[in-house]
Amino acid sequence: MKKVIVIGIAGGTGSGKSTLIHNIKKQFSDEITILSHDFYYKAHHDMTYEARCLLNYDHPDAFDTDLMIDHVKALKTWQTIERPVYDFTIHDRAEETVVVKPSKVVVVEGILIFENQALLDLCDIKVFVDTDADVRIIRRILRDVRDRGRTLESVVTQYLTTVKLMHEQFVEPSKKNADIIVPEGGFNMVALDMLNHRIRALLQEEEKQ
Repeated sequence: MKKVIVIGIAGGTGSGKSTLIHNIKKQFSDEITILSHDFYYKAHHDMTYEARCLLNYDHPDAFDTDLMIDHVKALKTWQTIERPVYDFTIHDRAEETVVVKPSKVVVVEGILIFENQALLDLCDIKVFVDTDADVRIIRRILRDVRDRGRTLESVVTQYLTTVKLMHEQFVEPSKKNADIIVPEGGFNMVALDMLNHRIRALLQEEEKQ
């Protein structure tokens, strides 16, 4: 059985992880599978919408990380998984799931993936995307208002009450676990070229075995 290469990409909210992953995917297309930690937010069907709005979504406890670990392990052994779907407009997990087939490269991404030792142990390459806080908050506001149906006030309030604190407590300290630190994420073309070269080299090593 061919080895599956697992790449962990972490970094603060709005740091540019998605842009980096998009540019990697353009190089490897069908050889790559993306697994976002955001898919694995815990379900809270028993809570009202108002109560769900008050939860801290930037703390490690907000995620069903154990399920994600199980899914990464399954993909590493070429097993198909059914990953959860999270609806950000209602702050709850959806009923449907998405079938994800294994591939040669699995990218695991999220703000807190380097905080969890079990996830770290599954990664062959660990990348931390490092971007200034003012840039990250602007990107988060644009994303949450445009794509997730949030109000500007709710995004700013959440950032000041939980996001900033959780970044300082969990995300920033996890940077020390990275193999590579990439300033400005997917806009750093030198780092992107180096990362793509390393992935390609690992794939070639596997083909020779």
